[in-house]
Amino acid sequence: MFNLVDLTNKHILVTGASSGIGMEIAILVSKLGARVSLVGRKKETLENVLSKLEGNDHYLYEFDVTNFSEVDHLVSSVVENSGLIDGFVHSAGIEMTRPLKMLKVNHYKDVFDVNTISALEMTRVVTKNGNISNEASIIFISSIVGLLGQAGKTAYSASKGALIAASKCLALELASKGIRVNTILPALVETEMSSKLLETMSEESKINILKMHPLGFGKAIDIANSTAFLLSPASKWITGVDFIIDGGYSAS
Repeated sequence: MFNLVDLTNKHILVTGASSGIGMEIAILVSKLGARVSLVGRKKETLENVLSKLEGNDHYLYEFDVTNFSEVDHLVSSVVENSGLIDGFVHSAGIEMTRPLKMLKVNHYKDVFDVNTISALEMTRVVTKNGNISNEASIIFISSIVGLLGQAGKTAYSASKGALIAASKCLALELASKGIRVNTILPALVETEMSSKLLETMSEESKINILKMHPLGFGKAIDIANSTAFLLSPASKWITGVDFIIDGGYSAS
């Protein structure tokens, strides 16, 4: 049977690939035939992900995405080892829950550097001539709180909302090159990062959050499936779109 989501011989670059959603995306796209370049801060965890990938010609890169002065060098190495980039997924991100009265300037800077600026800097370099293929796909993993408010999420929501707004500008700017730019907006997905957040909450708070998700909490594979579709030729007429994958959170 013909598989609409076919990534055979595609080269996909994934940041935040050492755990959670990024790891699941990397594993899935390898199963769909892609060569994968893994980017993350910890070599040991990247090696673990690398061992789970199917196929050959995958590479890992121990790299902090906020090391902006070295992004050109990173992308040059990626292209030299694996060829032109057919898809870029920015899954690197940090969570921040702090009421406004506890936020300092450095908190905004920390969350924006990882969640927003690194995505845009990586995209700037990835989309240079000689780095990216025609009809490539770029995907930012944003968050449903980039659209909807939530108490204590001012800095985090602002960083994810900025990513959504920027993606629409980039979709228009890069369309002439055949490059598509979309965002995925998950609600709460069961990952190591979200588990640590839930551990700090009371049982009542956890139950209340679960009730906000009519289909329950998401799994990393739910986001990976949508990402694979947006990376594939099956979505070749989709750009500038926010894919809400939230188990009904935004409808409740």
